[in-house]
Amino acid sequence: MGGIFREQLFFVMLCLSVLKGDARYMEENEITPEGLFSLLNSELKREIPEELIYSRPLRCLDMVAAEGQFTFTADRPHLSCAAFFIAEPNQVINVEYDSVDIDCRGGDFIKVFDGWVMKGEKFPSSQDHALPLMERYVDYCDSGTVRRTVRSSQNVAMVFFRVHTVGSSFTLTVRKPINLFPCNIISQTPEGSFTMVIPQQHRNCSFSIIYPVEIKIAELSLGHLNDFPIKSMPGCAGAGDFVELLGGNGMDPSKMFPVADLCYNFNGPAQMKIGCDNTVVRMVSSGRFVNRVAFQYRLLDRQELQRIKVNSVEDFCFTG
Repeated sequence: MGGIFREQLFFVMLCLSVLKGDARYMEENEITPEGLFSLLNSELKREIPEELIYSRPLRCLDMVAAEGQFTFTADRPHLSCAAFFIAEPNQVINVEYDSVDIDCRGGDFIKVFDGWVMKGEKFPSSQDHALPLMERYVDYCDSGTVRRTVRSSQNVAMVFFRVHTVGSSFTLTVRKPINLFPCNIISQTPEGSFTMVIPQQHRNCSFSIIYPVEIKIAELSLGHLNDFPIKSMPGCAGAGDFVELLGGNGMDPSKMFPVADLCYNFNGPAQMKIGCDNTVVRMVSSGRFVNRVAFQYRLLDRQELQRIKVNSVEDFCFTG
C-alpha cells in the first residue's frame, strides 16, 4: 500500500484551498483542480507491510490515498466536511462503515458520493456515469443499517459529513479492489501512460489529468473501418465510436472545450499540447466494438506554456 506521505501533502494543500462556509455538501467549495494536486509527487510513498492495517484520524477536510481505517471524532460542531478518496487507475474504492455514533435525527449525516465534486462540478459527469446523479449519493442515515459498504464506480470517491455534537464519531475502512476495465479515472500524477479498453459496452469513459500536459496517442483501435479522418474540431459524433481530447479549468468533462476528435484507427504517435488546468482523454463507445486507446502524458514546463500561450488563437486555454 502506498500514498501515506502524499496524504500529508494533500492535507496541507487542502487547508490552504478550502473556502470557509456552511454549504450543505461543500459542493460549492473553492478547492480547485490545479490546487488539489499542486503538491503531489508520485514517488513520495511509504510502504506498509501487508499484514498491518494503516489507521489514522480523519480530518474535517482530508485527502486519503491509502487503504486503511480512518476515524473522525468531533471536538466541536463540524457542519461542512469532506474527505477525498483516490486510488490507482485500475482500482475502485470500497468504503465500509465500521462504527457510527452520530445523531441522524438531529441533523448529522454521512454521505458517500460516487465521484468527486469541486466548485460545483462533478467527475465523472452525468453523461459519463451509469447512475442518475441522486443515486450517486448514499446517505448513511437513510441506508446505513442495511448497507454497510459502498463501492465507487471509478478510482475516486468522496465522503461528505456533518456532526453537531462534541464526541460524535465514526470509523471507516477503505479498501481498493481491482477494476478489470477501468472507466472514468483521475490521474494521481502529471505524467504517465494508460490504455483504456471498452469491451463492447455502450458507455463513455474519461481519463482526467489535472495538469497542463502533452498528450501522445500511441494507438487507437475503434473496431470500424479506417475511413474517418482526424478532425481539428468536433466532427466524429456520427461515427458512434471515437476519442476526443478536451481541455478546461473545471472537473466536469461535459463542460470542457473540445480540442480534437479522433475517429479512425491508427498506430501513432499523434500528439498535442494542452495548456489547461485539466486535460481529458474521453472515449465514446457505441457498444458494437471493442475499442482501445493507448496514450502517454507529461507535464508541460513554464517555457512550453508560454510559447503555447503566445501562439494560440483559442481563448479558453492554450493548445499547440
